[in-house]
Amino acid sequence: MEISATMFAPTRNLFDWLSSTGLAVSLTVLGALLMARLVSWGGDKITDRIDNNYMQGDALVRSETTKHRHSVAQVITWVVITIIYVIATMKVLDQLGLPIGSLVAPATVLGAALGFGAQRVVQDILAGFFIITERQYGFGDTVRLAVTGASDDAEGVIEDVTLRVTRMRNSDGEVITVPNGQIVKAINLSKDWARAVIDVPVPAAADINQVNEVLHQVGVEAFADRGLKKLLLDEPTVMGVERLTVDEVSVRMVARTLPGKQFQVGRALRVRVATAMRRQGITVSPDLQTVRAGEDAG
Repeated sequence: MEISATMFAPTRNLFDWLSSTGLAVSLTVLGALLMARLVSWGGDKITDRIDNNYMQGDALVRSETTKHRHSVAQVITWVVITIIYVIATMKVLDQLGLPIGSLVAPATVLGAALGFGAQRVVQDILAGFFIITERQYGFGDTVRLAVTGASDDAEGVIEDVTLRVTRMRNSDGEVITVPNGQIVKAINLSKDWARAVIDVPVPAAADINQVNEVLHQVGVEAFADRGLKKLLLDEPTVMGVERLTVDEVSVRMVARTLPGKQFQVGRALRVRVATAMRRQGITVSPDLQTVRAGEDAG
């Protein structure tokens, strides 16, 4: 049986394509993956250096500059990786013989079809751009975000900020991812300084002057404590009666703290207030067996 040379033509053509175009495409994809991995590694090294400088320093909290640099490094890394993948995709299309110019018309049709979805992406990116440039919050900040369509606010510590999404971890250890375009209000609980607010409910028959004196003494002793003083910006103060009802009077005490430390300081002051009240024979409201505390950002 005579074997024709044309029988091997498809195999030869496939081999020629793999040795030329296929190899070029593979090298382009491999190069893009390696470059993206290198950029990601470099970005991680930069952020690790920023974190190490903070950890090895004497500062109890991250400075606004440190948080902003960390967030900017994350955003730049994300943008560079995106650009690498876009360029690699265009290069692969060109190597496959699909000129970019011929894709303009189909891309226009596809863009019109996906217009509504693209608007959401553009909205997220623009919102992320303003979050970074305006320094609304950054890595390590404790924030509370009001999200469109959500009944409850998202609250936690920021772990990652890109131009499209914000990732945070709440007190339960859950990671929450929020598109930047859906954030309608951001409350930064750890910017510049914070404030611990302790509302102490006592019976209406209690001596308010005595309660004020007890709380004032608690503030003096707290500010003199070496462990608490480094977290406080000044001595805690008694604001006076905050709420008055038939059965109960609520006296407010506030303390300015380092950013993000209001929860720790609030818990410590709560214990001191409860102990001091019990020592003086002053009971809290019968309906509220514990001293309530609210923490606000300054």
